[in-house]
Parts: sequence; C-alpha cells; structure tokens
Amino acid sequence: MTARSHPSVPPTFARALRDLKGTAWRPEVSIEEIPSPQRIAPYSVAVSADVVVGDDERGSGRLVLLHDPAGNEAWDGTFRCVTYSKADVEPEMVRDPMLADVVWSWLVEALETRGATYREPSGTVSAVISTPFGELAADPGSAEVEIRASWTPDLGPGLSLSGHIAAWQDVLCTLSGLPPVPPGVVPLTARRPRR
Repeated sequence: MTARSHPSVPPTFARALRDLKGTAWRPEVSIEEIPSPQRIAPYSVAVSADVVVGDDERGSGRLVLLHDPAGNEAWDGTFRCVTYSKADVEPEMVRDPMLADVVWSWLVEALETRGATYREPSGTVSAVISTPFGELAADPGSAEVEIRASWTPDLGPGLSLSGHIAAWQDVLCTLSGLPPVPPGVVPLTARRPRR
C-alpha cells in the first residue's frame, strides 16, 4: 500500500498502512488502491472494493483513512475513517421504514464485534428505488441502498486499524447479501471437484 503523504510518514500512520496491507480479505471482495483526497489531511490512503459472487457483482465501496498528526477538532483525534458502501437490493427492502436504522446498526455492531474502539461516528443511509414507466414499463426496475459513514478510530498504543477495516468489510458484505464471518474464522472458497 502506498499513500499520499509528505516525505516522512509518521510511525502511527505507517503502522496503519501495514494493518491495511496485511488485511485478510474475503474471497468475494476485490480490493484496489485508488487516489486518496488531497486537501483534507496531510496523510491519506484509499481503497475501493467490489463484492463479486460468481459473475454477479453484489456491491461496491470505498474506504479512506485520513491522518493529521496535529489533530482535527471536528474528528476529535488525529485519524478519521471515511467509508461508502452500496448494493442493489430487492425493492421490498427499500420500502421498509426501518431500513436506515437497520443498516446503520450493521456498522455499529460490526465495529463492536471487531473490537474497534471509536468516537464521533456520523453518516447517512440512503435507499433509492427506480420504477420504470411508459416504454420502459416492462423493465423490472431496481433498488439500491448505500451507507456513507465516518468515525474516529482509537489507534493509541497497542491498538490497530485492523478491527476497523474488518468492520467495514463486514458492512459491505452484509449490505451485499453475504453473511458476516465471525472474528477468527477464515471463509472457505468453494472448489470445483476434479475429474
């Protein structure tokens, strides 16, 4: 993992980069480093993810880690995780009035399950349904849910970014219709029998 930064990378940010690089991603999750924001913080790194099962793309997202050694009053800390995840869902799901609360709870529960201590969480959950009319009336329509969130990870001595990354992956996969994998369990990939 590389990062947009000044020539000398602070040790705490270098450690966070190692955590990101050392993440064990689920086999359905494809990760690629992307350009990170230029003006928000002196140090940053960003990745994009696609959740693909077979030939079916189920969801996608981005994770950005920002670091300002001087601290940021709005963050209440020196680091900030910024995430975005979206997935196509069944239209009935979008019509559920509890959907936003449920999706937000997935993030909070994932952070707690992964032991990722944090503060100052904020974000939005959006649901969009497209209903075709006229000449397009025969099309099935579509529905999509997205969550945009940010929080300040506690990355003090002895603490790691790993739990935060795992929590984001859990939310992205849950949104994409894949059940979460409990901490310490390695997902197995299906193999075709040999002939």
